Amino acid sequence: MTKKKNEFLAVLFLTLIVFISVVALTLTNEITKDKIKIANKEAITEMLATLFPEMEDFTLDEESGLYTPLTGGESLGHAFMATATGYGGTIDILIGLEPDATLRGIKIISHQETPGLGAKITEPFFLDQFQGISAEQVALARNDGEIDAITGATISSSAVVNAVKGAVLKKMDDLNKEVEGN
Repeated sequence: MTKKKNEFLAVLFLTLIVFISVVALTLTNEITKDKIKIANKEAITEMLATLFPEMEDFTLDEESGLYTPLTGGESLGHAFMATATGYGGTIDILIGLEPDATLRGIKIISHQETPGLGAKITEPFFLDQFQGISAEQVALARNDGEIDAITGATISSSAVVNAVKGAVLKKMDDLNKEVEGN
């Protein structure tokens, strides 16, 4: 009888520990949920402000992932995320478009590229090449485009260029369909 009683107490104790843990995690989530939303909005605002410094606010179409930076209630263009696969892994890119569909610029949000080589995709000399050009011009110079690859980091350079071009063409197509549908 004692053995069954000990087993029952052990199960009861573990059940109590699991219950307390679930309640604690639920309460923590409820307490921090709003703070996390605010922190995420601030991070997005900061990223968008690097491409649209005159931005006062923005809207987000959650379905399409399209950010619309605003000043005085007027659209400054659009921004959206793209993902590339570079030499070291995933590269997350924020792309800004002017209302006339030329690139406002790009910002590398995160990457896993090799320090000193592929990581140079975050440097202004590379990023600045994406300003003021059309989607058709987004190609490496060796492919008749406007973008000079980073020496020793062709895979990283190509990954960013291909992701930006593909994402811009897709978003422009989506925006054109949206305009035609209205």
